[in-house]
Amino acid sequence: MSTISIRRQAEKPSDPSILGDKIQLPFSGKTAKSRFMKGAMTEYQSSWDQKDLSKRGIPSEGLIRVYEEWGRGGFGIVLSGNTIVDEINLEGPGNPIMNKRVADQPERAKAFQRLAAGAKAEGSLFLTQLSHGGRQVAEGLNPNPVSASDVKLDDRMGHSFGKPTPLSKEGIQEVVQNFAFAAKYAYDNGSDGVQLHAAHGYLLAQFLAQTTNKRTDEYGGSLENRARIIYEIIQEIRKQVPDPSFILGIKINSVEFQTGGFTPEECREVCAHLEKLGVDVIELSGGTYEELAFSHKRESTIKREAFFLEFSEIIRKGIKKSTIWTTGGFRTAKGMIDAIQSGSTDGIGLGRPVTQEFDLPKKLISGEAVAATKTLLDENNFMITNVASGTQMQQIGNKIQPFDQANEEDHEHFNQTMQAWMKNMGEKGKEGIVEAGYPKLEGQPLKSF
Repeated sequence: MSTISIRRQAEKPSDPSILGDKIQLPFSGKTAKSRFMKGAMTEYQSSWDQKDLSKRGIPSEGLIRVYEEWGRGGFGIVLSGNTIVDEINLEGPGNPIMNKRVADQPERAKAFQRLAAGAKAEGSLFLTQLSHGGRQVAEGLNPNPVSASDVKLDDRMGHSFGKPTPLSKEGIQEVVQNFAFAAKYAYDNGSDGVQLHAAHGYLLAQFLAQTTNKRTDEYGGSLENRARIIYEIIQEIRKQVPDPSFILGIKINSVEFQTGGFTPEECREVCAHLEKLGVDVIELSGGTYEELAFSHKRESTIKREAFFLEFSEIIRKGIKKSTIWTTGGFRTAKGMIDAIQSGSTDGIGLGRPVTQEFDLPKKLISGEAVAATKTLLDENNFMITNVASGTQMQQIGNKIQPFDQANEEDHEHFNQTMQAWMKNMGEKGKEGIVEAGYPKLEGQPLKSF
């Protein structure tokens, strides 16, 4: 396997040092050492047991190793992948889990402590992303999911989904308590803060969007009502973690690209209220399982590199203090600098490029690199690029150098291995067997970044 990747051609910025600017977070008082955020990606490297729920969601040695590498990468903020607030409503098998029913396990706490310590080793802030799958929990994991309403998700990305049961008011309060408990658990085990995942069609996004929220009580109808569960979670977190230096963040859709979906104007209104509640970090993304935003590049977006900048400009007009971080599509230093200098965003979120190069921020800030490395993969195919990044994270976890997405031999080997893996997963799924992880690729021994 090759270990040398080809870098994208890009204009060299006159002064890349702006990318290394510190960002003062207004409410917690904490400081991000650079403008880079490691975006959340799902790693599937925590413990998994299909039958024993208590054995699920403990970060593995491999996952800790992955965050140690990102901890040396030059990020201002390192964000965890999907960390689920109960043992059932997973984004996928192998998610980390923080829940009161498994909180008394010393090995779980120790693993989360080590993961946070690795991410923070060189001064990065570490935020735990908290999530609940809602109706997007695959049927093989939970055939009886819950959601804001009973709107079923059609089969997507190789998965089928059960028809959800609308949460009762008591059920909503249980969700609120689960998020707050997970935030306290994260605080107790080394996290500088948490980020609520209210994007990409997961439970909190299901409440926000009229397409999935048909409720007629105080959690449905008006935008204030649809956002109520998020506001209540934040208020409950503040009760359970009164430390004012604990960072509150949110990942929220700037746009959903479907009739009746969450709009930039609605996002602006919600974010303005979140600012009043003391949310430091607002990360803008977009799309759902039904309408993946990454396939909706407008001409203006293509010219400006990042997917969501045109929407972030609308949203930040209502924001005076909270910091805005935009994730999705950034590949060149010039594109990142232009976005910052235009006032569209304060920080830059990087995901898939930093599973190839875990220290890309350092290289961009120093001028050693002017862009991310190339890839032979179709960057508009979210499923394939997601599996590729997951495979690279898994390789790092196994002390293997990540395969080179720009190398034809590596690319072909990955494609063949992925096809065999998908076939095997499908066959096991028919037998009712659910496994965690990504395609297993061999390679050269890991050289720390």
